[in-house]
Amino acid sequence: MKKQIISLLILLSFSSSHTYSSEHFWKPAKDGDKIILIRHALAPGGGDPEGFNIKDCRTQRNLNEIGINQSKKIGKLFEEKKIKIDQVLSSQWCRCKDTAKYAFGKFKEFSALNSTFSPPFDKNKKKQIKELKSFIKNWDGQGKNLVLVTHYVVILAMTGEAPRSGELIITDKNFNVLSTINTF
Repeated sequence: MKKQIISLLILLSFSSSHTYSSEHFWKPAKDGDKIILIRHALAPGGGDPEGFNIKDCRTQRNLNEIGINQSKKIGKLFEEKKIKIDQVLSSQWCRCKDTAKYAFGKFKEFSALNSTFSPPFDKNKKKQIKELKSFIKNWDGQGKNLVLVTHYVVILAMTGEAPRSGELIITDKNFNVLSTINTF
């Protein structure tokens, strides 16, 4: 428990100045037709256990209670800020699906959002980025936003931003960063 508290304090000490409450940072999403990348909520540790199974959550690194509450907070923020959503897509990793489920309820899995952090998935990086860019190019939000729940490595590859757990990165269709919102 002491270790978890210390970890949380460290995370909070690195908090972004772009907080969830400032209207200025939500403006691009309120305008619509944006891509909102969300790094999955807090799931203590790094990477996944060796030999994990993508279809078995018990073998993966998962959200803890703080991560579950953070996910719910993300959903409430979208409601409070009246952010229009076209659809929510999620990586097939359980921590991403759980973030999407607790935040938004409905979502679809999209393998292009899967982690490329460790073998054998690291070999998929170029293919996934190409698939994701193609999807976005053809996406028409009709005034609504596309929410993508994914991993640090995917967001970094697409935007050059290094997000914290549960952080939102709002971009245009070319992945130009318009705003970042820290939800801790």
